[in-house]
Amino acid sequence: MRPGLLEIIRATATSLPPITDKSFASHFDFLSCHHLVLLGDSSHGTSEFYHARAEITKRLIEHHGFTTVALEADWPDAECIDRYIRERPGPKTELKEHEPPDAPFERFPTWMWRNKEVQDFTHWLRDYNTSQLSPDRAGVFGLDLYSMGSSLNAVTKYLDSVDPVLAETARRRYACLDPWVDDPSEYGIASMMSPAFKSCEENISSVLMDLLKRRLEYAAARGDGEEFHSAEQNARLVVDAERYYRSMFYADDKSWNLRDRHMFDTLNRLTKFRRGGVVVWAHNSHLGDARYTDMSKRGELNLGQLCREKWGPGVAILGCGSHDGTVAAAHSWDGDMQTMNVITSSEDN
Repeated sequence: MRPGLLEIIRATATSLPPITDKSFASHFDFLSCHHLVLLGDSSHGTSEFYHARAEITKRLIEHHGFTTVALEADWPDAECIDRYIRERPGPKTELKEHEPPDAPFERFPTWMWRNKEVQDFTHWLRDYNTSQLSPDRAGVFGLDLYSMGSSLNAVTKYLDSVDPVLAETARRRYACLDPWVDDPSEYGIASMMSPAFKSCEENISSVLMDLLKRRLEYAAARGDGEEFHSAEQNARLVVDAERYYRSMFYADDKSWNLRDRHMFDTLNRLTKFRRGGVVVWAHNSHLGDARYTDMSKRGELNLGQLCREKWGPGVAILGCGSHDGTVAAAHSWDGDMQTMNVITSSEDN
């Protein structure tokens, strides 16, 4: 008779010390034999999930040569952390309170990344990097695609520095998105009403194509290619975000799959651009292999599945969950953060 799920869990479960215990992170050294470690959470409002992932990631960076942290966050926002911890030129953030209104991570839910645990981890990364040679410094990068407005601005700003003529061309091509940069979801609604938006898709794709045609020229003009890589990622994000917002009002799996494919494509490019292992922080719904959940029945895929399909045993997936407690959340989108009680898990869960 095959053992049930509870029997399997009881036989393999390991007790862990408190997260604050110095030995906590060492219990996860087994993850170091994988070059890609996916650390999920079951909520974006649980302090312990962020604290645990930070301690595990520090261990992988400090003792096992990991150099890249990829977040379920937008590329321009995460790059402000990266510029701070690696002392790169450009806009930076320490995630302090009372930063300007245009500071990164101001999109709802702000507490997802603008919290004490991420701030402490950011400061640790900067301190760690001061003793590392430039190629070995740990970096932070964003995988998500919600930053259409700030990404297209980042592309034109980069082009201003290497090719002012193409920068003006890019502004004209991106102009079809101008009315919707503050609320891209409205673009999705408008695009359903008129086939004329097809030309907008073609315009913004041409910005990316022109950028890629001049890859060697632009990268050479700005040193090590770091700034070109960032501009390329932002240009790709604009293309994928336009497709995402155009698809999100259709009652199918297309928008979810577009988003997770974008995250996978971004992660794949990071693995080629960066040396060392990679740690990903995202929600369990993105990182648990969708093939073994009800998501697959709905035609949905996710980042965890795509990673396993490409890298197989090179990928480790570890999720965080809880039985009870409290969570930071809101009753509605753009609502105020509140502390809410977690509904305890059922006996058959």
